[in-house]
Amino acid sequence: MSLLEQTHVRTTDAVVRLENVSKQYGSGASALLALDHVSLTVRQGEFVCLLGASGCGKSTLLSLVAGLDKISGGTFDIGGRNVSLMFQEAALFPWLSVAGNVELPLRLQGVGKAERRKRAQELLEIVRLRGFGEKRPHELSGGMRQRVALARALAQNADVLLMDEPFGALDAMTRDILHDELERIWREQELTVLFVTHNVREAVRLGDRVVLLSSRPGRVIEDFPVTHGRPRRIDSPEVSGQAAEITDRLRAEVARHAN
Repeated sequence: MSLLEQTHVRTTDAVVRLENVSKQYGSGASALLALDHVSLTVRQGEFVCLLGASGCGKSTLLSLVAGLDKISGGTFDIGGRNVSLMFQEAALFPWLSVAGNVELPLRLQGVGKAERRKRAQELLEIVRLRGFGEKRPHELSGGMRQRVALARALAQNADVLLMDEPFGALDAMTRDILHDELERIWREQELTVLFVTHNVREAVRLGDRVVLLSSRPGRVIEDFPVTHGRPRRIDSPEVSGQAAEITDRLRAEVARHAN
């Protein structure tokens, strides 16, 4: 199969399934191969963290799953499920209230005004922002803005939540609190999560699995199951120990690429 061929295959045992997926930008001598024969399966209810050095294709992979870009080769399937994508920046509209930002996907879905308002308030309760609906984004802390962004993502009624370093710009304490909140919401809403991070401890703290990608072009080089009981603390010996193991593997990969 050439890099320009694309096939979609239905599956019944996975929420997200990629088989030998490649993504190439451009052609000829200037072509950039971002992902090379990536195979990955994410099952219903799993929390899978993608980890790798900068430029390894983690965000590209999320864009493919979100349908924002097309694969260049291989097979890809999400079984017709809805996905929503949450970025590192909250990207809220400053002229809208908090509730207005959460309502926006509902408005685009054609949901009536009364139902939109009701659903937005329910979602703000889920992310523990009750009473903040009339505030504007500039009145909120960074952590609170990310809660609004999460509520807006949930408003899309997605089965799969894609998260591209959503806590990367936050301080350690706020990030730790939001780890707890995300884990609670993931369980309560029965979501499947694909989470990109540079933070190895964060990956072990949150994930059922940590999938390590090689330096460009991105390939899956190891899949680490995380079997420590939940809830976890990011500074626990179990999390620290496995994070050290994964960090050693990541360092070896970065060193190999540098050479």
